[in-house]
Amino acid sequence: MHEGADLIEDATDARTRHMVPESEPKPRPRGARPPVAAGSPAWLRSKLFDVLFALWTALFGLAVPVLWLCGSPPTAIRSATRMWVRGALFGLKHVVGLRYEERGRENIPREPCLIVANHQSTWETLASLLLFPDVAIVAKQELLAIPVFGWYLRRSPMIVIDRETGPKSLREMIQQSQSALAEGRSVLVFPEGTRRLVTDRVEFKRGAELLYAKLKVPVLPMALNSGDFWSPEERCKRSGVITVSYLEPILPGLPGAAFTHRAEDALESAKNRLSETA
Repeated sequence: MHEGADLIEDATDARTRHMVPESEPKPRPRGARPPVAAGSPAWLRSKLFDVLFALWTALFGLAVPVLWLCGSPPTAIRSATRMWVRGALFGLKHVVGLRYEERGRENIPREPCLIVANHQSTWETLASLLLFPDVAIVAKQELLAIPVFGWYLRRSPMIVIDRETGPKSLREMIQQSQSALAEGRSVLVFPEGTRRLVTDRVEFKRGAELLYAKLKVPVLPMALNSGDFWSPEERCKRSGVITVSYLEPILPGLPGAAFTHRAEDALESAKNRLSETA
C-alpha cells in the first residue's frame, strides 16, 4: 500500500477487481521536510538541548579567568574547547537523538593538509574540532562576538578573518594558514562562506582557490549532510545520523579553476548522495 493514497477495491466483480490510487503521492523535494510542530516530543527535546547547551557553555565561561591568569596557553585552551564540543555532541546524541558517523577516513592524508567542506549547519563548526583535534579553522570575524565561544576561538588559535577588509583578509588568511601548516596543523575552510541549504549547489568563494594555489598541499574534500537535521532555516534540531564523508584527496598542481571545478563537483555529488539517504 502506498503512503498517502486511498486504495479502492471492487471485490464483487472479478473482471474489474483492481486497486486504484485516489491520488498519487507527490515526491518530497530533496532537503524539504515538514517543520517540526511546536510542542511535539522532537521540539521539546531540541529545546531541552538548547537550555543544557547554554548551561554547559556558561560553565566553561567560568574557566576563562583561570586560563587568562595562566597566560591563555593554547594547548590547555584547545583541550578545554574539545571537552566543550564533546559535551555538546553528547547532548545532541542523548537528548536530541542526533549522532554522527564517518566514512572514508583512509582518505585523510598523513601530512597536514587543506580541508574543504560544504557548510550546512553549526554542527560541523563544532564537530570539526574533534574530527581533527589540532585543526586551524578559517572563521569569520563575527564569530568572535559570541560570548565564551568567541574567547576560546580567538585563542585556540584559529584563523580569523575580517571579510570587510577585502584583499587584506585574503593575505592574512594565506599567511596564517602557512603558519598553521608549518606547526603541523591542518587547515579547514568552508569555501561557500556561510551556511547553505541542502538544496543549494556547492559554490566556492575565491579564497579556497587562492589557498590551494599558495599552500601547495593535498586538499581533502569533506562532504556532510548536517543540514538535513540542523538546518539554518529551522531552529529545531532533528534526530538521525549525520554522515561525514572524506573523499579522495586532490593533489596540488592543478590550475586554480580546474581545482575549484573538481572540488565543487565532488562535494556536490557526495552531499546529494548523503542527503538522499538521510
